[in-house]
Amino acid sequence: MAPRGRVELRRIEDKASRQVRFSKRRAGLFKKAFELALLCDAEVALLVFSPGGKLYEYSSSSIEDTYDRYHQFAGAGRKVNGHNNDNRDVAASDLQSRLKEIATWSKQNNAEESDANELEKLEELLTNA
Repeated sequence: MAPRGRVELRRIEDKASRQVRFSKRRAGLFKKAFELALLCDAEVALLVFSPGGKLYEYSSSSIEDTYDRYHQFAGAGRKVNGHNNDNRDVAASDLQSRLKEIATWSKQNNAEESDANELEKLEELLTNA
């Protein structure tokens, strides 16, 4: 068997091939997240948005609890460093609201059945986030 070597990473142009690759890679990523949680007793949360805007999520426990724990840890980390960065708080709040907008759009719309205007709005939301 020939050595594999490095593979050039670039966007897959064929839409069908790209979707198949996304599905396989997503499954592999979720499998690794599950294995990490199981083997190492780690708390794992994983969010993936498909190119079509569909949300896929995995959490070894409650995703909300993990998210809250992350916020507690991030807040404590800033205070341990001796200062509280208001710009970082504003940016995090802004990002959180943009992610909520994207999730809301994803729940309300099916990307495959959406018209160009709706998809442009999604693209704008993703670019801004």
